[in-house]
Amino acid sequence: MKQIQTQEQKLVQQQKLTQQQMLQIRLLEMPLAELEQNVRTEIDDNPALEIMSPDDQEYGMNNSQDNELSSVDDDMPEDEYEKLAREERESALDDMLSNMGSDDEMPEPVYNRYMSGADYEEITYGDPTSFYDKLKEQMGEENITPHQKDILEYLIGSLDNDGLLRKSLDSISDELAVYHNIEASEEEIEEVLHILQRFDPPGIGGRSLQECLLIQIDRRPPSNIRNLLHSVISECFDSFMNRHWDRIAHQLNIDEDTVKHLQTEILRLNPKPGASMGETEGRNLQQITPDFVVDTDDEGHVSFYINKGRVPDLYVSPTFNDMVKEYQSNKTGMNRQMKEALVYAKEKVDRAKNYIEAVKQRRHTLYITMKTIIDLQLKFFQEGDESDLQPMVLKDVAERTGLDISTVSRVCNVKYAQTRWGTFRLRHFFSEGVKTESGESLSNRKLKIVMQEIIDHEDKRHPLNDDALSKEMKKRGMPIARRTVSKYREQLGIPSARMRKQ
Repeated sequence: MKQIQTQEQKLVQQQKLTQQQMLQIRLLEMPLAELEQNVRTEIDDNPALEIMSPDDQEYGMNNSQDNELSSVDDDMPEDEYEKLAREERESALDDMLSNMGSDDEMPEPVYNRYMSGADYEEITYGDPTSFYDKLKEQMGEENITPHQKDILEYLIGSLDNDGLLRKSLDSISDELAVYHNIEASEEEIEEVLHILQRFDPPGIGGRSLQECLLIQIDRRPPSNIRNLLHSVISECFDSFMNRHWDRIAHQLNIDEDTVKHLQTEILRLNPKPGASMGETEGRNLQQITPDFVVDTDDEGHVSFYINKGRVPDLYVSPTFNDMVKEYQSNKTGMNRQMKEALVYAKEKVDRAKNYIEAVKQRRHTLYITMKTIIDLQLKFFQEGDESDLQPMVLKDVAERTGLDISTVSRVCNVKYAQTRWGTFRLRHFFSEGVKTESGESLSNRKLKIVMQEIIDHEDKRHPLNDDALSKEMKKRGMPIARRTVSKYREQLGIPSARMRKQ
């Protein structure tokens, strides 16, 4: 058998994101605190990117890149003005040439200079180190490749608040490719996920409650009780979830004392390992910085604004801008060193312009997304009753705004809105729904509220099973199947009818 190598030419259409689009996506998915840090870093790295000082704001100067701060007298003759301006730009160029490649005399970052006296106070409750930061600290202790590090960082960012990973590996592979230009197969991602699952606290990174508990059990020293715990979770999980310990005892052939011992040991497992990385969930929520502030007055008028936090107004340095313009018009008289400085300055100016545009685009996208959410859920923002939340999915917002569904998803994933009724994650306002016989759409949140109300008023001596709950819901004009009732009941943390019996 011979191997034959052939060469062929074919036309393939590929869609690739530009650097500017990737920058916009990165900024869009950042919560406010992370954006503040990113802006601070960008200002420190790019001398062509400047912010308005408090003094400039006091005297009413705007952030247009065409404004140049100057102490030159307005009565100065035009030719002398141009001469002085040219000398200032030449001096700036000389300084830049002498300092290129040197970090020994870095000036104090302009951001720190202006923001150090900012009239801003941040109050942090509990442990200021975030859940995300604690996992990243452990990531630094692993001997992994840069490619694995990128995947691991994305996996950490994809964890839910309880520490579980509910995204499929297939979805994560697509998101890495589309939004971060990182090609990673499901096998590579799973390999990195196993690294994450070795982190503390035990159980972090589990893709289900079952896997989360198994990870914790496998971290225990070898013993007979560990083997039995593993068997309970891996072989008898359905019986365990329904608390059918008699079935478990029969299947594993164990006595009553062993069952009690197993029950005690299982209570030591943590179904929400992410919650243990802060003091308590309630205290940790106090650390959230809302991205939106929604105000509802007593007459029901709703307004909102985007929280800028400590993100300053940005503009391109006039010195760099004019320097590029002047030397572009005098290229013939430039030596090699001056041309290198021109290339450097132009690259910094272009980068500053692109960054400013990305920040503006982020604000625009956040604005139209939040406005649409308020329009669709107006009654909730007016009265604060969760039963008023209408069925709404990402597609509904995408169609109204003209944005892509993935863009809406990135806006809503880690952003919070402070309202008169509390601070909520934007995802809180989304829910699927069911249609009633009259054609009305009801959100699953409304269904859960009604179900909770039925269970609260049931006869505790004869509690309603899921089938009876389904029938009761149908009587109230909310037809949902028994399996849906079971799913909602578990999400509400309500035990089965047998366990509710008194």
